Amino acid sequence: MGWHDGVVPAFPVDVGDKLSRLRGDLARSGRLVVACSGGVDSCLLAVVAHQALGPSALAVTAVSPAVPPEEVAQVEALAADFGFRWRAVETAELARPGYVANAGDRCYHCRSELFDVLAPIAAAEGAAAPGADREPVAIAVGTIVDDLADHRPGQRAAAERGVRTPLADAGFTKADVRAAARQLGLPVWDKPAAACLASRIPYGTPVTLGTLDRVGRAEAAVRALGFPDLRVRHYGDLARLEVPLADLARVLERRADVVAALTGAGYLYATLDLEGLRSGNLNAALGSDRVR
Repeated sequence: MGWHDGVVPAFPVDVGDKLSRLRGDLARSGRLVVACSGGVDSCLLAVVAHQALGPSALAVTAVSPAVPPEEVAQVEALAADFGFRWRAVETAELARPGYVANAGDRCYHCRSELFDVLAPIAAAEGAAAPGADREPVAIAVGTIVDDLADHRPGQRAAAERGVRTPLADAGFTKADVRAAARQLGLPVWDKPAAACLASRIPYGTPVTLGTLDRVGRAEAAVRALGFPDLRVRHYGDLARLEVPLADLARVLERRADVVAALTGAGYLYATLDLEGLRSGNLNAALGSDRVR
């Protein structure tokens, strides 16, 4: 189901009040551009924005080497199923030296690129509105309450540009999001948490097109073996595979297949992290002597 311990946790009894508040807040916002990455948070926001605003809401998904193609395809399918306006747009994070350098603020440069690409789209949405409705069009992201206490430099980029966070403003936690998404029939309600492929590269190691491609191919190959929730951390020629603790034994049972998947993607060495999958665990290196 995408949960690290293999058990779906108890959801809030009722998220109806938060959904109502979210719809009301969105309805008052006028036209809106939603950055939809394909995760459950931004997908929920895209669907509810469509419910509140209809064609005045546009969902946009970034396409770049750091985004697995299946993520984009999944959002496209969701847009078709739920009828919301959607488009894909290319971003060029690798053209930003701060992103390539991969210091602790990499996500700031990534988000800056995204919002700078979305800004003219939002402007065009405003220009296309009827005369009386031609007001500045806001950009919104799927930030939730849980994100506010995490190391997320991208939030600074959002704050600098006045990007809205409707889910967090309405008090949505991850459990709330999953409950609401399940209630609304979103097929991604139990989708494992994910992040861009650059998050698999330790801070201080430059982000390159080749590295992103290798990580992406490695994760796709292991996922095809029946492990939907995973990370392949990149350490040069060594791949460190993280899966939920409940899947460790199964990985060992399929050791030869897993090794073949990782080496087939270009790694010389395949290792398994015995601590299991920890989203964002590379942040632990921040402040150490290894990161400058």
